[in-house]
Amino acid sequence: MKDTILLFDLDGTLWDSSDNVADSWNIVLREKEPELGISFPVMTGAIVRSVMGRTMYEIGMILMPDGAQDVRDEILDACATFEVGYIREHGGVLMEGCRETLEELSRRGYRLGIVSNCQTGYIDAFLESMDLRDLFFATMEWGETELPKGENIKILMKRHNCVFDRALATKETPRAVYIGDTQGDCDAADLAGIPFIHAAYGFGVPSHCDAALSRMSDLLTLFP
Repeated sequence: MKDTILLFDLDGTLWDSSDNVADSWNIVLREKEPELGISFPVMTGAIVRSVMGRTMYEIGMILMPDGAQDVRDEILDACATFEVGYIREHGGVLMEGCRETLEELSRRGYRLGIVSNCQTGYIDAFLESMDLRDLFFATMEWGETELPKGENIKILMKRHNCVFDRALATKETPRAVYIGDTQGDCDAADLAGIPFIHAAYGFGVPSHCDAALSRMSDLLTLFP
């Protein structure tokens, strides 16, 4: 195995599920309206893309800033739970070249992981719906710990004996890099003390990065 583990963000980096996420939320919101006596706006893929990469708590504050905390929590829990099953069935759209790039990186001996600010079960729904489970050796979701993404990266690194200093990296003690598309991903890599590679084809524009990808297949040049 290579001495570098490639950790990926999910939404905007590996795929775009925003339209189906919006559809799933609309189903729940329409069901909740008569029960709660509240009229909710229609969710769209564009709205979902604007908040992707954030935790469910943060999304709730952005989309329902005036809602009572208990009502907001009830709605978010219902949407998050239904969303996982819906995504497992309906999937999303892989970023261009995603499958081929991941397969080639795995063939070359790189270990691949996912760290996402998603609810529990969302990564598994992605892996199952896209038939990519065999390519990833490790995953970490916000729903497992409710910690910032940078802390979750550090937890995953500790679990798999990663080092922070590239000069010390070996097959047994690999270093890690994080590949994502937003400022939040950049901040998470900084917090974890590892290099950040910007998926510039995604949803965000971070303040800095160690390398940038105009397309996902550029990873094959960075990691021969």
